[in-house]
Amino acid sequence: MKTPLYDAHKALGGRMVDFAGWKMPVQYKSTGIINEHKAVRNTAGLFDVSHMGQLNFQGPGAVAMVNRLITNDLAAAPDGTAQYTTICNDDGHILDDAISYRLADDHVMMVVNASNVGKIHAWFTERATGDAEYTNVSDRWALMAFQGRRALSLGNRVIDGVNSMRPFQVRVFGDCVVATTGYTGEAGFELFAPPDRAQQLWGALLHTGREEGVLPVGLGARDTLRLEAKLCLYGNDIDETTNPIEAGLGWTVKVDKAGGFIGRDALVAVKKAKTTRRLVGLKMTDRGIARHGYRVANSDGESVGVITSGTMSPTLGEAIALAYVAKPFHKVGTALRVDIRNRPVTAEVVKTPFYKTSRE
Repeated sequence: MKTPLYDAHKALGGRMVDFAGWKMPVQYKSTGIINEHKAVRNTAGLFDVSHMGQLNFQGPGAVAMVNRLITNDLAAAPDGTAQYTTICNDDGHILDDAISYRLADDHVMMVVNASNVGKIHAWFTERATGDAEYTNVSDRWALMAFQGRRALSLGNRVIDGVNSMRPFQVRVFGDCVVATTGYTGEAGFELFAPPDRAQQLWGALLHTGREEGVLPVGLGARDTLRLEAKLCLYGNDIDETTNPIEAGLGWTVKVDKAGGFIGRDALVAVKKAKTTRRLVGLKMTDRGIARHGYRVANSDGESVGVITSGTMSPTLGEAIALAYVAKPFHKVGTALRVDIRNRPVTAEVVKTPFYKTSRE
């Protein structure tokens, strides 16, 4: 499948790859992953995220309907705000992580991961009950993310008023929806636009920041940016074998909210029993890059965990990773080893996020 911005990527020299069934740019020929990453950290970068799924709930019971499907408490969020959440099954395992956008008391839009759109749509179709209409509206929107330290001020040249929005707000601008959410650890916004306007808005955002160093950004830099900010990637760091508590997402689980939610009883039990492992940040203290699936061992060589994500951080200039590690080896400062191509490489548990922005 192609997003409404496919032709724009090709014109810019995007190296296209298959991602969750979509043709997406992993990087651009004239820039590359490191330059695209640094553009976001220093100024701003523009991403096509139209492959993500958009799900719509509309009617008097929209908030209540969504609240029973997610772990967080959307009823506690005011209109005009966004909220990060997990979606769990009856066993408390993560089906997806998502953002709910409370556009109004009777209108909620949710964005889910591209690889999970079909699964979550089927799950919601079976379980969305109440006084609201649920629909998959993914084909009605193109979605762009303009992210970076200067994204709001530069973006305001194209969308007047966006620079006055606080983090995790959502607002309607004509036929578009703008939300100050993202996946990079920087300020910025995500822009929902009609597909036939996508190319024009994409071009306008790139052009307005060209002199300041704004670049289009592909999937490669999107991954290094999110990892530096310790933002989970579904399928790597979280999936149907993990629960939000051990993943460090317990703050999204509101077990006492009115009406309950799917997976509540299982997660209450997890909280009472306490987890046996935690998702932690690692810094490699010897040469080597940890990758998904690599074994983690203690100083005696005994297996204590597994790497979920790893990269060489363009911002920090050192190799970083996320891993599920058995307690008590999850504590900051603990020395561990990672098996990289049958060679034990030393690492240390560190405080996360690895990188935290100083925003404009």
